[in-house]
Amino acid sequence: MSHFLFDKQLSVVLENLPGTLAEVCSSLADAGVNIIALSIADMCDTGELRVVVSNWKRAKAILEERGYDVLESEVIVAEMMNEPGALADIAQRLAKNRVNVEYVYCSASTRGGTRQGEVMAVIKVSDTARALDVLNK
Repeated sequence: MSHFLFDKQLSVVLENLPGTLAEVCSSLADAGVNIIALSIADMCDTGELRVVVSNWKRAKAILEERGYDVLESEVIVAEMMNEPGALADIAQRLAKNRVNVEYVYCSASTRGGTRQGEVMAVIKVSDTARALDVLNK
């Protein structure tokens, strides 16, 4: 059984230098903000950090205080079984209902934030409300 929740993701362009990610993660940790999901896309001299956290408003304020430009966007956080076809089913349901998947990043775990045998995916779509309606039927 899959679960789908609305959440906010923060995006920040970081310098591609040693210690930059450590600074961001430490700043969030020091403020008691837990990182739920994280992705970084390399763009030569910079990287785009995408992160879902336990308190996005607090995280955004902390990062902005440290001089980062922070963008927020709507995403779907999906918990699904770690088995062949789980993500394919979600993508097909969205495609059938004309909801475009812009990007996805996933993490499988047997400990911690997800139950054993589950995958957590962060899914950015063209229409979050419609996607949630489709997926929660």
